[in-house]
Amino acid sequence: MEDVSMTVKTLVALLVIGLVITFSVVGCERIDAGSEGIKVNLYGDNKGVDDVSLVTGMIFYNRFTTAIYEYPTYVKTIDYAPFKLNAKDGSVFIIDPTLTLQVKIGESPKIFKKYRKDLDSVIATAIFNYVKESYRIQLNSFKSDEIISERAKVEIAVEDMLRKLLSDEGFNLLQLSSGLQYPESIVNAIDAKNTAVQEALRIENEIKVSEAKAKKLLIEAAAIAESNRLKASSLNDNIVAMEFINKWDGRTPLYGTGPQLNKIIK
Repeated sequence: MEDVSMTVKTLVALLVIGLVITFSVVGCERIDAGSEGIKVNLYGDNKGVDDVSLVTGMIFYNRFTTAIYEYPTYVKTIDYAPFKLNAKDGSVFIIDPTLTLQVKIGESPKIFKKYRKDLDSVIATAIFNYVKESYRIQLNSFKSDEIISERAKVEIAVEDMLRKLLSDEGFNLLQLSSGLQYPESIVNAIDAKNTAVQEALRIENEIKVSEAKAKKLLIEAAAIAESNRLKASSLNDNIVAMEFINKWDGRTPLYGTGPQLNKIIK
């Protein structure tokens, strides 16, 4: 009986040891929906990534020979720190870029093979360099006044270039905002120009108002003069006498002689 008991205990101990070894060797990783799992071979000729991305779900692997990385394939928005770049004429512009991108489905092994980093590290380094390089090349192709007057053209050129670069790297560029800030000297010059234009418009409006008032006065004066001329041309002695009679109250002065109507009316 003692031999049987020892045998059972030994088997149980071996089983426990086997389970411990198994769980220490075999790993289990759950790949969330919206992500791709990448199985990395730590040994062998490839020493990198399997050719096919692992599907979402539970993944079992050997901890000593394999590593599992998870690359999100959902849309990510990245707000990079601002940086300065020169235009063709040397003026310094500030770029404060924000972009929205997504890993192409099935492209995560390709990305990992090239950079051997997790996705956040790739975005913070390699993708940032592509963004900065795209802006540098395009801004160096335009003068300051062109960047300001044709900003949309510059933005489109940068976005087209960056979209091509990121597509080759396994990413889809969905949206890009430059946050472009003009040099202070140019901003001041634009403000001064706008102020001058507004002042010129104000003066022009005042001149127009003054001219309109002057024309109005001339028209009124001409009308009055014409009215007086017509009145003067229509007057004669009899009309003047009749106006006098109509306005006379019939009284005669206490001293002197009264109006001699026979001399007024002819």
